[in-house]
Amino acid sequence: MKLDLLGKQWLDIVFEGRNKSYGAYELRKDNTKTTTRALIIGAIVFAIAVATPKIAEFIGNATANDEAVLDTKITTVKLPPKEEKPKENLPPPPPPPPKVDQVKFVKPVVAKTNEVTEEPPKIEEIKDKNLGKENIKGDPDAELTVEPVGNGPKDVVEEVDNNIYNTAGIEVKPDFPGGIEKFYGYVGKNYQVPEEEGLKGKVFVSFVVEKDGSLTDIKVIRDIGYGTGKEAIRVLKNCPKWNPGEQNGKKVRVLYSLPINIQSAE
Repeated sequence: MKLDLLGKQWLDIVFEGRNKSYGAYELRKDNTKTTTRALIIGAIVFAIAVATPKIAEFIGNATANDEAVLDTKITTVKLPPKEEKPKENLPPPPPPPPKVDQVKFVKPVVAKTNEVTEEPPKIEEIKDKNLGKENIKGDPDAELTVEPVGNGPKDVVEEVDNNIYNTAGIEVKPDFPGGIEKFYGYVGKNYQVPEEEGLKGKVFVSFVVEKDGSLTDIKVIRDIGYGTGKEAIRVLKNCPKWNPGEQNGKKVRVLYSLPINIQSAE
């Protein structure tokens, strides 16, 4: 009796009288299936490993071709030229200048008498004429147009100085008619102190003395409350005109600031 090693009969002979539930018997029994399965999986993995570079190369070539086609389409697109609108209200072009006789200028060259082909023009011929590359006959009937000479501006417009100067650098400072004491007398007479017991302090104000002596841009820099700032603005708005400041012999606008003492009646 021949024993077929490729079959499963030899397993029964080898494991006769032994424990077949042991793992070695089961492994040898399923060896054919395991080997076949391993060959199939190995073949699939090998095929994928071989085909992957080809697939990547194919995808790369397709992408490159798509980009080349896209670039070609983009570069071949031409936009229509922009239509320029004719400019309006343009002055008419100046008339062409009248033609003047022009005499061809021949550069003097030292040569022998028999080699001279063209003599240069004489002084009488080029008098009151232009020199050019060829002789051109002017238009003797052309009218010469000359613009009339203007008279220029009749009045000299002086530049208006609207700068606001500081009292520190002004030549002539603005002042109240009669002096600063008169001004404080006016303020003390017209300023209505709030009826607040023990109210005492200084209200600092600033204003611009205009060229005509009026006060503008009145601002309260600091007050002590209870409406003291608003009352200071009211008094300054009704203030008589000051004598304006001067710089370089001209009246100018000057920024002025001063304190106003406030003290309620006890």
